[in-house]
Amino acid sequence: MKTYCVGGAVRDELLGLPVADHDWVVVGATPEEMVARGFRPVGKDFPVFLHPETQEEHALARTERKTARGYRGFQVQYAPNVTLEDDLRRRDLTINAIARAEDGTLIDPYGGQRDLAGRCLRHVSESFVEDPVRILRLARFAARFTDFSVAPETVALMRLMVEEGEVDALVPERVWQEVSRGLMERQPSRMFAVLRSCGALERIIPELALLWSVPQDPVKHPEGDAGTHVMGVIDYAAARGFALPVRYAALLHDLGKGTTPAAALPHHPDHETSSANLAGEVSRRLRAPIECQDLAVLVAREHGQIHRAASLTVEQLVALLERIDVMRRPGRLAGIIEAAEADFRGRPGHEHRPFAPAALLRRAAAAIRAIDAGAIAGRAGPDAQSIKDALHAARVAAVAATLSFGD
Repeated sequence: MKTYCVGGAVRDELLGLPVADHDWVVVGATPEEMVARGFRPVGKDFPVFLHPETQEEHALARTERKTARGYRGFQVQYAPNVTLEDDLRRRDLTINAIARAEDGTLIDPYGGQRDLAGRCLRHVSESFVEDPVRILRLARFAARFTDFSVAPETVALMRLMVEEGEVDALVPERVWQEVSRGLMERQPSRMFAVLRSCGALERIIPELALLWSVPQDPVKHPEGDAGTHVMGVIDYAAARGFALPVRYAALLHDLGKGTTPAAALPHHPDHETSSANLAGEVSRRLRAPIECQDLAVLVAREHGQIHRAASLTVEQLVALLERIDVMRRPGRLAGIIEAAEADFRGRPGHEHRPFAPAALLRRAAAAIRAIDAGAIAGRAGPDAQSIKDALHAARVAAVAATLSFGD
C-alpha cells in the first residue's frame, strides 16, 4: 500500500500558490484494508475514505470506462493492481495529473510540469472527451490562471464534444456549480472566452452567446458589442471583489439586447424589460440560488433607472426604491448598486469615473427607512390601500426633504 498526494495541491505547490486542501490516492489496497487501518468510508460511486486523524480524503486508485452519455455514464474499476499511472491518466488536465510520493518524489507521466512551465492547459488523454464537465472545469481554470493558454488540440477535442452532443447531457446543477465558481475567479471573462471558442456557450447559455453579435451605441460603449461589454462588467466586479450574486447579476443584466429589433440598432430601447425576463428564464434553467435569481432579475429590470437616478423625479425615485423593497430588504440595495457600478465602470475610460447614483440612492433609501411606518399606518384609513398611499406620500416627502437639504 502506497499513498500519493495528487491533483490541485501538487499543482498549486509547484506554482508557489497557497494550498488549501490535499487529495490522496492509495495504490495497492482494498476497501477492507482501508477500514482496518481506521479510515472511514464516505464514497458513493467509488471508494473514498477519510483519514482517521487528518480527515483528508483518500481515494483508491481507479480507472473509468465510458458506458453512456454524460458525466455520470462511467463504470469505475478499482483494485490493488490499478497503478498510479492508470489513475493519473483518467484525470482532466496534465497540470492536475502530477503526484508526489511520501518521500517527496514527483511522478509526472503526462508532462504536467512541462505545461506548468509553458503556462498551458492541455488534456491528459483522449478520454477527456468522455466527460463534458471537463469543458467547464478547463474554462474555470482559464479564469483562475490568467496567463495560461489552452492547447489547440484540446480546443479541437472540446469542439468535437460539442458537435457530438456531449455538452447537451450536462445537468443544470453541474453547469451552475462550475459557472458560479468561474465567476468567482480572478478574470471570469476568460471562462466565457473558452466556452465560446469551442461552441459550448451557445449550448449552455445561448442567450448570453448571442450578445457578441449585437452592436451598441459607440458613444456610450466604445468597447464594441454587447458581449464584450458584459465581459468588461464581470471582470470589473471580480476586480472589486464583489459577491457571487452581484457578479451573476452583472453577467445577465443586458441579455435583452440580444432581442432588440434590427431597425433599432445600435440603440436598445426598453431592453431592461426583456433582460429581466431572460434573466429569470436563464436562472430557473440553471437552478441558480434564489438570492442570485432575485438580484439578477432586479438588476436587469432596474439598471437603466439606476443610471438615470439623478434625472428622476422624487416620485419616480421613491417608486424605484419601493420596487427594490429597501424597507424590508435594506441589504439588497448594496448589491444592486455594486452591479450598476460595474455596468458603468466596466467600460474603457470609465474605470475611475465617479458613479453618482450610488450616493443619491443611499441617501434616499436612508430617508425612507427613517420613517415611522407604524405611526403613519395608524393615522391612515382602515383599508390597505389607504395605508399604502399614506406610506408612499410620507416617503416622497422624506426623500424630497432629504435631497433638498443635501443640496
